[in-house]
Amino acid sequence: MGGSGNVSDAPEPLELRAPRGARVMEIDWGDGHAGIYPHELLRGYCPCAHCQGHEGPIRFVEGGNLDLEDIQQVGNYAVRLVWGDGHQTGIYSYRFLRELCACSSCVGGDPKKRSFLATIEPV
Repeated sequence: MGGSGNVSDAPEPLELRAPRGARVMEIDWGDGHAGIYPHELLRGYCPCAHCQGHEGPIRFVEGGNLDLEDIQQVGNYAVRLVWGDGHQTGIYSYRFLRELCACSSCVGGDPKKRSFLATIEPV
């Protein structure tokens, strides 16, 4: 999934929000960007070895609980998302999160992402 902009220079998030029951996480980035992350997108692209295996490109894996219970800081580069079924082995780097952004400006320039997002339930 390629996003717009240079994700290698992704700024740090200023605030992360995931209101209970909302099925979406929001990130306010240091450069003023407001990112939107549907839980289905985050869970489906969980970067852990259990979900993705040990090699090859990251892929969307269907299934899993979509209730986001907690967001835990991992160093100064990532967060761990804790899901309602106890799954918590995925460490989402800020760079990866910026690339996954589903806001209209990020999705608009990426036909693959736009096509994928059309298949998931609205948030």
